[in-house]
Amino acid sequence: MLERCFVRPVIVVLAAVLALGAGRVSAASHRTANFVIDAPTDGQARKIGAAAEQYRHDLAVEWLGKPLPRWNRPCPIKAQVAPHLGAGGATSFVFDAGEVFGWTMTIQGSEERILDSVLPHEITHTIFASHFRRPLPRWADEGACTTVEHPVERARQHRLLIEHLTTGRGIAFPEMFAMREYPADVLPLYSQGYSLARYLIERGGRHRYVAFVGDGLATDDWTGALQRHYAVAGVAQLQHTWLDWVRQGCPAPPASLLVAAPAPPAALAQGPTARGQSPEPLPVPLPEPATPQARPVAMAGRRSIYALQARRIPDGGLPSDRPEPAVPTLAP
Repeated sequence: MLERCFVRPVIVVLAAVLALGAGRVSAASHRTANFVIDAPTDGQARKIGAAAEQYRHDLAVEWLGKPLPRWNRPCPIKAQVAPHLGAGGATSFVFDAGEVFGWTMTIQGSEERILDSVLPHEITHTIFASHFRRPLPRWADEGACTTVEHPVERARQHRLLIEHLTTGRGIAFPEMFAMREYPADVLPLYSQGYSLARYLIERGGRHRYVAFVGDGLATDDWTGALQRHYAVAGVAQLQHTWLDWVRQGCPAPPASLLVAAPAPPAALAQGPTARGQSPEPLPVPLPEPATPQARPVAMAGRRSIYALQARRIPDGGLPSDRPEPAVPTLAP
């Protein structure tokens, strides 16, 4: 049976923006071994194509230990590149009888954001699909893909996590691990999935993370997978230790467990770029979130989750000059 897997849920605002972009005729097209890129200029198409191929190779080695074989058919990439566009993307593909095909990818944003965040995120989705040949739990897929974005974007995602946990929108881990589709209130899934993926990867590396996810998919026994790969008693215990780590400001693990993030492709090396700085960090009280039934539904007219400027808030942690508030746990 065919199953079409849209890696990200379609948000009305993004769909409208991309529809407007689709009305414009792409000025240039460029083909590589695994991608066909349509972009406003030939230079942009070639730069995106080179970056896509290099990310596909380098990130596959980082996650899987080896490059991916060439796809039978290239993945079309429709790129809308302009300084005023919110950064984001969407990738879709089809699973059928252990095969994956029918790739399509749409990306938009400034050239810088496309190259340092959107493209590596979307390429990682294709690497996971090519490796696992089946849908992943949403938190594990989106969370891992966010870990390869630019550090500024990852920091903003962390601050968004704190906002969700302090306003009752956190997702209890048993519920999150059981999710196979995106929830109505999707933003906490992104920030919480990223934070948990980061927590696990920092403690065991990317290869162990991939092995853990594959074990959980094969057995549908996430408790057993956690015990085998991370020596954690189960999902509830993982929630407890992860939440304590967040409360402490996400301290780095011992140096022996640190895993370096992949460097951007050398072809993309540019001079220093001025970026906005984070404001003073906020405290992390982490009050207990509401039960799943009581969580707020998606807000009408919400801004696209793909607009990085809108959906993420700068990094934060526990300030040293304020007393630490009481920290209840997430509902089990």
